[in-house]
Amino acid sequence: MTKIRPFKAIIYNQEKIKNLSSVVCPPYDVISPRRQEYFHDLDPNNFIRIILGKDVPGEDKYKRSAEYFNDWLKKKVLIQDEKPAVYFYSQQYNLKGETKTRYGFIALLYLGDDKSPVYGHEHTHLEAKEDRLRLLKAVRANLSPIFVVFPDKKRIVQSLKTQCADKKPFIELTDDERTRHKLWKIDAPGILSGIQAIMAKEDIFIADGHHRFEVACAYRQELKDKLAAITGEEDFNYVMAYFTNTDPHGLTILPIHRLLKPDSAIDFSSFASRLEEYFHIEEIKDKSRFFFLIEKAGWIEHVLGMYNRGKCWLLRIKNIKILDKMIADRPPEYRSLDVSILNYIILKNILGLELEDKRILEFIPEANELIRQADENPSYIAFFLNPVKVQQIMAVAANGNKMPPKSTYFYPKVLSGLLINKLEGE
Repeated sequence: MTKIRPFKAIIYNQEKIKNLSSVVCPPYDVISPRRQEYFHDLDPNNFIRIILGKDVPGEDKYKRSAEYFNDWLKKKVLIQDEKPAVYFYSQQYNLKGETKTRYGFIALLYLGDDKSPVYGHEHTHLEAKEDRLRLLKAVRANLSPIFVVFPDKKRIVQSLKTQCADKKPFIELTDDERTRHKLWKIDAPGILSGIQAIMAKEDIFIADGHHRFEVACAYRQELKDKLAAITGEEDFNYVMAYFTNTDPHGLTILPIHRLLKPDSAIDFSSFASRLEEYFHIEEIKDKSRFFFLIEKAGWIEHVLGMYNRGKCWLLRIKNIKILDKMIADRPPEYRSLDVSILNYIILKNILGLELEDKRILEFIPEANELIRQADENPSYIAFFLNPVKVQQIMAVAANGNKMPPKSTYFYPKVLSGLLINKLEGE
């Protein structure tokens, strides 16, 4: 049984902040150092100051985030809604010349237990969790929603879209990636109870925000250990979440490619010979056609792209069952992932690399950036993947398994600073 509930969101005060585009930012984990500077310079009230403060010698950046948050509340730069609501959310974006819109809603999600599981598919890292836990303890608020998907058997998203169609959004802005964001409040008690009843029968899968979810669970456990008695309905039992369904017209998953930066140059002739043991290899002269063929082939077979020294190759696996022996301890849905083919056949088996070695492997969503870096250093090899399908994510997660790190990139991201969930009473 999935439990959700409405909440009184903290939002930017539009009487004081006339341009909301200048104060919001992406989630912390996709903000590069260069982009961090950009958002810091964009507006003195930009949410970056709370969600990803600068490292300054001698200063506690988490305490500083809390000071900004409390100061903005005191000065009414941030204000809290008067009534609990569920917030319907649309994001209109362009991808490869096509305009798409993803619909969903933001509410509080119960953190889960044996009776109300929330399925995750991604491994997390201790360092990132420690960082987010320190921030949560300082600010005592959910600053960004986690991103979850659900099958939507009763078409609740479509129903909410219809209800909001003739109403004016209370938040509307276009971000720096030209994605148009709109938010509507749904606060009628009858509608809210109907949403809760429908969602109670849905399975929930985390798409983005695994670290924030696990941190919320750790924070809950700390407070449960400290408090003499709890009801289970305290704010710390819930986390702010963005819910969207698996509708392929709006849900976009981009691949995260790999740039191999070996410690020493690889003997490419020997490497190519080893590849031929497992793959049919085809050189593609034209880069545009190269990416077209990767995407096209991905619908019917397992194919990887490889780039080095200005040359492009398609790698089509000869027999996927080879992975049944290489990673027999993993379930079939894991073994059939393209990233598993890359990790276990090429990186681990052929090249003898440690998959956890962050020094030699960089994860980059932008294909052109991989090519740029590979062109600048001839020893680098770029590997291109097709995106994971949402059905694969759900199949892996439902069986209690995790996908390899950096397997998915849901696009567009849900903005930080649109809605904040303040944890009351801890």
